[in-house]
Amino acid sequence: MTPEGSETGISETRPPRVVVAGTGFGRAYLAAFERPDFPFELAGIIANGSERSKACAEHYDVPLWTEPGQVPEDVDMACVVVGGAMNGGRGPQLSRELMSRGLHVLQEHPLHPDELASCLRTARERQVVFRMNTHYPHVEPVRRFLACARELGERQRPLFVDVTCAFQVLYTVFDLLGEALGSIRPLGVHGATEEPANGATAPYRGVSGRFGGVPLTLRLQNELVPSEPDNYSHLLHRISIGYEGGNLTLFDTHGPVQWSMRPHMPAEMKDLVRFSDATAEHLRTPSVQPIGPSVGASYHEVLGTLWPQATARAMTALRQAIVDNASSDAHVQRHITLTRMAMSVAEACGPVRLHHPPNPPELISAEEFGEHLRR
Repeated sequence: MTPEGSETGISETRPPRVVVAGTGFGRAYLAAFERPDFPFELAGIIANGSERSKACAEHYDVPLWTEPGQVPEDVDMACVVVGGAMNGGRGPQLSRELMSRGLHVLQEHPLHPDELASCLRTARERQVVFRMNTHYPHVEPVRRFLACARELGERQRPLFVDVTCAFQVLYTVFDLLGEALGSIRPLGVHGATEEPANGATAPYRGVSGRFGGVPLTLRLQNELVPSEPDNYSHLLHRISIGYEGGNLTLFDTHGPVQWSMRPHMPAEMKDLVRFSDATAEHLRTPSVQPIGPSVGASYHEVLGTLWPQATARAMTALRQAIVDNASSDAHVQRHITLTRMAMSVAEACGPVRLHHPPNPPELISAEEFGEHLRR
């Protein structure tokens, strides 16, 4: 499927033509094609033919295919948004079949290390680019957090990392930490904390370890509702990195990002009658400051703007890798290492607790606290 005169498989005379496989989370990829000036063309959808998939194909006015062999010769890239063995999906098989036909592939996470290695072999054989997308590094508040972490890392050495996350996004945490810290080794898990002794069922299990040589504590919501696996997380990601000067925190996946300056009382306070007479300049700095918006995005904005923006960035990054004729080796080897780290954490925390809430959660907004917000 490589166009004549193009070593990369990306034509310089037309937008890359892209097929999206899967219409679950794949809808976040499809929505990217509705963004103004998005320099890609949606060629079609690969799915099993459900009513949802038919509706998606009709909405975007593209063909619906059920097998990779039906994809025409002029398609350049594929976004495979179908899980692997860990999620009971055939995503890696689809990726390999599409790469065998000459397409460059962006595969949504997570994959087992063996699946990653198999995809790498096919990418090498067919001389195409394969990338696994963990999505969240491309989401705007996370991008802001990562940029700040990299800037801080040039000034001060990270002292600790503290993470709270949901089981569904466990793997992505390590990709984010690798981007934030600039390295992933040495890494490892030392052990897990025990459940409360009073018989209460705790939603979180804790592990300690090291990541990129930095001490790590991680609390995992190690439970799942089988009937609604995408719901019932208490939060997705909360990450705090401590430095000598303070703590940088991604309060939640979709913001806000906050900087907490380290509490430090000046020497002059030892002899003052009143604390308030201290003159040190840093005492006038807010103890917690937002970096960017002071509140997180609404979920309407997340679904309609932030996620399609993120998938657009992921596709753009794949295109750049194709243009650069980049190898897939280092990318895949990195993700194999991170996947094994995530599997070590999952093993330390034990089997996922399956539970069945009788009713949906009561969702509460801050506005319901009324007068407390106005004080």
